[in-house]
Amino acid sequence: MAAKELAERRFDTAARYAIEHLRQNRDDPRGIALLGSIALGTGALVQAERFLRRAIALGLHSLEVRRELASAVNQQERLGEALEAFTAIEREAPDLKLSATKALILDKLGRNAEALQAHEKLVEAQPDQPHFWIGYGHSLRTAGRTDEAVAAYRKAAAIDPERADAWWGMASIKSRVLTDADIETMEQARASAVDLLNVIPLHFALGRAWHDRSDPQKAFHHFETGNRLRAETINYKPEELSDEVDEFIRLFGRDFFDKTAGPDSGGSVPVFLISMPRAGSTLLEQMLDTHPDIEAVGELPYIRALLRSTMELHTRRGTARVPEVVLNLGPSEREALGRDYLARAALHRQGEAGIFVDKMPMNWSDVLFIRQILPNAKFIEIRRDAMDCCFSNFIHYFSRAHSASFSLEGMGRSYVDYVRLMDHVNAVAPGLIHHVRYERLVEDPQPELQGVLAYLGLEWDPALLRFYESRRPVRTPSSEQVRRPLNREGMGTWRPYAQWLGPLRAALGPFAADQ
Repeated sequence: MAAKELAERRFDTAARYAIEHLRQNRDDPRGIALLGSIALGTGALVQAERFLRRAIALGLHSLEVRRELASAVNQQERLGEALEAFTAIEREAPDLKLSATKALILDKLGRNAEALQAHEKLVEAQPDQPHFWIGYGHSLRTAGRTDEAVAAYRKAAAIDPERADAWWGMASIKSRVLTDADIETMEQARASAVDLLNVIPLHFALGRAWHDRSDPQKAFHHFETGNRLRAETINYKPEELSDEVDEFIRLFGRDFFDKTAGPDSGGSVPVFLISMPRAGSTLLEQMLDTHPDIEAVGELPYIRALLRSTMELHTRRGTARVPEVVLNLGPSEREALGRDYLARAALHRQGEAGIFVDKMPMNWSDVLFIRQILPNAKFIEIRRDAMDCCFSNFIHYFSRAHSASFSLEGMGRSYVDYVRLMDHVNAVAPGLIHHVRYERLVEDPQPELQGVLAYLGLEWDPALLRFYESRRPVRTPSSEQVRRPLNREGMGTWRPYAQWLGPLRAALGPFAADQ
């Protein structure tokens, strides 16, 4: 009964049946494994891993249980362990789905050459599978092979015109690769598509196509429709972030930063490049990576994964909010979490540089957690004009993260909360975060970059101004832009859409004119 309920995704009922079974058969590994599968389905990843490991220890070594365990580890962003686990299973029972999962893990680990080989094998093995071509396209794009990436996306779209991720892959490259015939095909696909997972990104791709043709009315219609449909599926509540920021401001004062200050350890500390998404962090990262003493390791998912696991452990016996849990972390827990982060980050290191930069933008909301577990960490914040930044988020299709971007009001409120937290940290811990303004970086980069290097204790290197010559893989939507010299292309993008942006201006208040 429990397995049947699980198959129907009725997790509470499935858990009741499984627990009743285990009361009569306490150490039955199948019942324990079933609880692990139920926990995995609900997102209780730490609990799922514990149940599945217990079932294996009791003698249940089936491929399915080991695959579930590998999935639980992977979803906790323990990428090295997950890769080993999936590799072992695939060796025993070859499976293209496992191969595809491994290819995505290699992408996330920054092992682009290996990832490309893995994706190439997938499209050779099953050339009629559009999702394999899309994954291949993403990996080619990361490598800077843009024309080949477009060809891979086109292959996927030719196989299945309703496969919206392929169209969005092309549209987001921003080189006007979508033709008038493509627009007609996308409109037909949108009219026939049933799955919102395809309808929504098709609207974003159409919006980008009309944006590139300087038709803001048609473009905004599609952007607004895609965002509205996406917002209806996630039920985002902007007040939750506002309340969390309020609590961080109330709980974390100057005394917290005084107590958590660590001894200076030179260049052997992580540097977190924080910002709102679409604020220029990829550009600054690309510049910094050209310095011989700095290695950029991309957007590491580990801080949020560690916080998520920590919250699961701390809320098993009752509710607790993030600020309260972060404030009350014990010394041994803080040290263990810091070690865990550094061990995972080390998997991305390839050179001998003394400093590495983690540029996950949304780490801005986790600065206080980072301070708890890595007291020597440094922070660089890059901030972009509020209207440009928020509008850029609104017209970008985020498949999973950054739920605020799907409404103009939510995006504006998120930007205000971001500024409020940054201002609070500046007030109680002046000098902890070094600040860069995107517009100044574009207009006159050397003074801004010299300030960053001084903050990091490094000497100036003119290579930073030739950042566009770098051939490093870039796994962000701005990968094409940072391979070109500086330009003002992204400034004032919102202005042709001004008549529709009243909710954004109202949410931003005085920040709507901050440039």
